[in-house]
Amino acid sequence: MSEIFGVIGAGTMGNGIAQVAARAGFDVVMRDVADEFLARGMMAIDRSLQRDVDKERLGPEEKEAIIGRIRTATDLDALSDAFVVIEAVTENFSVKAEVFRALDTITKPDAILASNTSSISITKLGAATSRPDKVIGMHFMNPVPVMKLVEIIRGAATSDETYEKVRALSEKLGKTPLECHDYPGFVSNRVLMPMINEAIFALYEGVATRESIDSIMKLGMNHPMGPLTLADFIGLDVCLAIMNVLHDGFDDSKYRPCPLLKRYVDAGWLGKKSGRGFYEY
Repeated sequence: MSEIFGVIGAGTMGNGIAQVAARAGFDVVMRDVADEFLARGMMAIDRSLQRDVDKERLGPEEKEAIIGRIRTATDLDALSDAFVVIEAVTENFSVKAEVFRALDTITKPDAILASNTSSISITKLGAATSRPDKVIGMHFMNPVPVMKLVEIIRGAATSDETYEKVRALSEKLGKTPLECHDYPGFVSNRVLMPMINEAIFALYEGVATRESIDSIMKLGMNHPMGPLTLADFIGLDVCLAIMNVLHDGFDDSKYRPCPLLKRYVDAGWLGKKSGRGFYEY
């Protein structure tokens, strides 16, 4: 497979997607704005694959071969030969639209441009390019190497051909693709985020402690992780950004972000990545 599988962003989602693609046999170019981010991303991939080696799910030679298929770059031009590019940058429309406009001029006209966005309109991202028919959402779940789902989002202009290619690509990556249409939050976060937000309201209003709220959902609803812990793992800034997309997109007060969520984000208490959120890390 000489064609390049492009990934933009070497953070948690980006490096996970790069790992999965390389493991499926693709030659991957992972691009980020700074070498330090790329080095951090490659270290995360190395650690993830080493866990599989330690559990004898992967041979040491296979691990080296997978890592050998990933090339890093800070220059966008490194993606000029890609047949697909998956963007996994910060959950902000302006930042993503800028990336898509740049990719539109750099990549081959038939290249598919996909976004790993968890809530932002694929239709609007497609409109930032001259190829909206080739723009699609591929929302991977975290951690990417473990979770099977890819939520595939069709924008208003996404072609059937693009959808079929991306569905087949997802299966080649060992994932289960499930389709949904382009509405705020899609399916996953339209259902998940109001639940998390309501759990934050329960804490804010003193209904119960953080431990009780999480344990009730774990023991009563069989959730593997309580909603406040999950929010900390996702990042409270990401949760707030998604709630704002839902609130703005539907203009419905039921999606209003809890004031406590806003307060924690203002304080820089973003969850696990900052050392403090609803819990301390």
